[in-house]
Amino acid sequence: MNERRDTMRERRALRPSQLRLGQEEDIGLPARLKHLQHLPWTGCYQKQLKSENKSANTQKSYASGLRSLVETNLPGELVLSEKDYQNMTILELAERMEPLNGRIDLWTHSLSDLKPTTYNARLAAARHLLKWLGHRWPEHLTRARTGKRLPRTLTRRELSMVLEAASNSENPVASIVVTLMLDTGLRVSEVCNLNFSDIDLEDRSARVLGGKGDKDRLVLFTQRTLDRIQAWLPVRESRIKNDEIALLLNSAKRRLQPRGVQRLMDTLALDAGLPKGKLTPHVLRHNFATGLLERGADLVSIQKLLGHSTIATTRVYLEISDQTLREVYHRAQATREHLEQNVQEQQQELVENSPSTSIVGIDEN
Repeated sequence: MNERRDTMRERRALRPSQLRLGQEEDIGLPARLKHLQHLPWTGCYQKQLKSENKSANTQKSYASGLRSLVETNLPGELVLSEKDYQNMTILELAERMEPLNGRIDLWTHSLSDLKPTTYNARLAAARHLLKWLGHRWPEHLTRARTGKRLPRTLTRRELSMVLEAASNSENPVASIVVTLMLDTGLRVSEVCNLNFSDIDLEDRSARVLGGKGDKDRLVLFTQRTLDRIQAWLPVRESRIKNDEIALLLNSAKRRLQPRGVQRLMDTLALDAGLPKGKLTPHVLRHNFATGLLERGADLVSIQKLLGHSTIATTRVYLEISDQTLREVYHRAQATREHLEQNVQEQQQELVENSPSTSIVGIDEN
């Protein structure tokens, strides 16, 4: 009897979450995880992310954010060693990530100094992990509010300077990279992943395989793009080794990588007299989209060309930045002034060529 009373007293001392998780059958793991519950969670979770076609960058971001969450200690807990972290089973992780034990609250408090976008990215990772474990996300933890950011673009003058810098660059890959991004709206990862077999020169198109979200789509070429590709092919031929299938190869004769493209952008920005960070692969993609919109393309077509999963992502291009607004205003004003000047010149010409009211050669007297 006394033993039973002591047991009950110990159970009351535990948190509700600890009481519920004291027995394996009460943890409530999803059926898909039941047979995996004694395996290390890191490997299983990484496979889950890959099965959802999460990009390599997303997987890396999730891994970084979730480590800090899992390693967050409650008062009285020992510091989690690297070995303990790697060997922690799914069952142990589910217990540790119980939403009501205060760990998530403690972790989110430690993120208070982060930028809103970074904070929201961390929360997205944590929310995904809890959903995978079969836990509910605490309703009181919400995303940080972020200011509305319009896509950054280059002015026509800046764009002209970048194109000139790319044409004059000693790096033969510069011109084709800038043109591809500017004329097709391809993401930097998609440009780097293009294979020569993806290009159809006769059709002036390329098939993007396994883009963001593992979606395939068709992109179209302008004559300028086609000219740059044909000019690049002899250079590519001189760099091919070991049957390399990539369209774009760096000086080391390997497939061009996103980091190498950004270094190229920094160099071109310097040559064009632009501030560092002003020119990025995504800025060229934004210029492609806003250019289509200015020329009258509809949002659905732009969405398909950009490879956006939802039209809401594309709709942001409807917002006109102050710079674009100034350009439109001054262009309209210049057009009006030009028309007014033409009208004045025509009126003056009519006056000069009209018959005189006086009769030449007749004396009024």
